[in-house]
Amino acid sequence: MHESASRVDGRRVHDDSCAVSKGSLRATAAIALFVLAAGCENGDDKSNPISAAEAASGEAAAPLLSRTRPMMSTVFRIQVNAPPPNTEAVIRRAFEEIERLESVLSEWRDDSDISMVNASAGKRPVKVGDDTLRVIDAGIDVSMWSRGTFDLSWAALWGLYDFRPDSVKLPTEAQIKPRLALIDYKKIKVSKQRHTVYLRKRGMAIGTGGIAKGYALDQAGAILRGGGVENYMIFGGGQVQVHGMRDGRPWRVGVQHPRDPNTYFAAFESTGASFSTSGDYEHAVFDGTGQRWHHIIDPKTGRPATKSLSVTVMTAEGIYADALSTAAFVLGPEKALKMLRRIAYPAEAVIVGADCKVYMTPMAKNQIRMNVELIDERLPGCNP
Repeated sequence: MHESASRVDGRRVHDDSCAVSKGSLRATAAIALFVLAAGCENGDDKSNPISAAEAASGEAAAPLLSRTRPMMSTVFRIQVNAPPPNTEAVIRRAFEEIERLESVLSEWRDDSDISMVNASAGKRPVKVGDDTLRVIDAGIDVSMWSRGTFDLSWAALWGLYDFRPDSVKLPTEAQIKPRLALIDYKKIKVSKQRHTVYLRKRGMAIGTGGIAKGYALDQAGAILRGGGVENYMIFGGGQVQVHGMRDGRPWRVGVQHPRDPNTYFAAFESTGASFSTSGDYEHAVFDGTGQRWHHIIDPKTGRPATKSLSVTVMTAEGIYADALSTAAFVLGPEKALKMLRRIAYPAEAVIVGADCKVYMTPMAKNQIRMNVELIDERLPGCNP
């Protein structure tokens, strides 16, 4: 339930991941979403590889204006189709907004709103800004909708896990148990009138890694549209937001096969939506028994969730797509679909269950384009 701790070396993004001291426990799958015909390679380029669909049809996509910048422990990319003359300046302002939000929302920065709230847990309320209130308010929404399966106070588990290949650390039940008592979103008290947040118990901690990137995409998208940039894609750490058209047609967003990084088993088409994928395949390690350990932690058990292989959620806002994909992953297919039917907020989902069976919300079934043929409703080439 947290962002990955990525290190950028200029050529690629290398995820160090997870729970070293304040390391992260949840990483949204950084390459699970791909905008077909747009490319996701790093670098400040103005040309992009054609998609498989374009190659098959013999039609090459027109170049996109594409810019990248490392932020929020990942790399953000903004791509603009048919860019107006002021696009470079507008993209720069969008990136600056993401950087500003990182300084406010990152629990890795001692002077951020979130860090100050955590430092004052059990002591006093802390005055915070509008962005922090918005993110915490939305996080509490999803915490309630999922009945605690997504929980903003999951960060009490900081330091228990380390998923880096050269320093893997997996906690015992005895180490996990006392931390679970500190996870309870109902003990996060927000006063909108006073602009304060208070964690009622010492040792509690909020982690925004499962929601902040989605909010950053929302704010960056608003700046792009406000500056007259209508046809864009923003990609950041597994979150994707699209708006407008790509060469006269909707953007196509591919969904990665959870056991084959080179295959996108389905694709959505959209002229305005946010997407988020949570998967068990990023930063996974295996213990001596062959059990898979990954970042998406069930806050009720303190252990990696086991009911899903991947979840892709599509909503109007990135802030909710981000959190709901985590909640749905932990819940598992049946309960996740029930949650999405129950809540008032519209969200569509494609879920690959632990048995490799593919589940979808009704509207997703109508909107999605499958690239592979399912076998008994299961993904081919999928091993739990």
